[in-house]
Amino acid sequence: MTKSLLWRGMVVGIVAAIIATMFARLTAEPQIDLAIAYESVHAAHYGDAPMPHEEEELVSRATQKGAGLLTAMMLYGAAVGGIFSLLFAYGYGRFGQAGPRSFALLLAALAFLLIVIVPGIKYPQTPPAVGSHDTVGLRTAAYFAMIALSVGGAVIASKLRAALVRSRKGIDATLLVVGAYITLVLLGQCLLPVVNEVPADYPATLLWNFRVAAILTQMILWATIGIAFGLWAEQVMRRQ
Repeated sequence: MTKSLLWRGMVVGIVAAIIATMFARLTAEPQIDLAIAYESVHAAHYGDAPMPHEEEELVSRATQKGAGLLTAMMLYGAAVGGIFSLLFAYGYGRFGQAGPRSFALLLAALAFLLIVIVPGIKYPQTPPAVGSHDTVGLRTAAYFAMIALSVGGAVIASKLRAALVRSRKGIDATLLVVGAYITLVLLGQCLLPVVNEVPADYPATLLWNFRVAAILTQMILWATIGIAFGLWAEQVMRRQ
């Protein structure tokens, strides 16, 4: 059954990515265009505009927000959809008596929280035009380290709850592990480097709109995966 769920998860992930791409194209991409325009005006104003040969784009902006965005999102959707299906196959029936649809939604909500919301508290999304090119590697590594810390902390918390629930009430064990998870995440956030490269005169509304659009894009992706995969998995399990 795992193999059957795996390819279904990848298909659902691709469909979810297409839907999320359509939303991002309408909401996030216009904010990126405004951010690029701001960067150009800012560079020209302070006399640090790039030389003509440096302005040549390897990939045009139209391709970036068209075929490039769709391709990247579909690959991402297929990957996370496949991983989601494996986690579903492993976890279904192990945690409570939730049905396939309920468990898929719960798993998608948990993934959205651990992969998007928690890392975003430390490193919120910023338009590509914001930030120094010299620190791209540092910012990328720090962001993925925050994701690893969030997911790893959740795994540790689940193991801790399994051990505590034998001697404590379920609600007490849950509150203890939630507190432990928050403590671990806060400690990790304090140890990870601080990244603050948004210019002081950067338009606050533009930054806010982009971050909201980025979060909503991810929410649509994970909500679609949770709903569609739950429906499909339920059909598979009924036939089994």
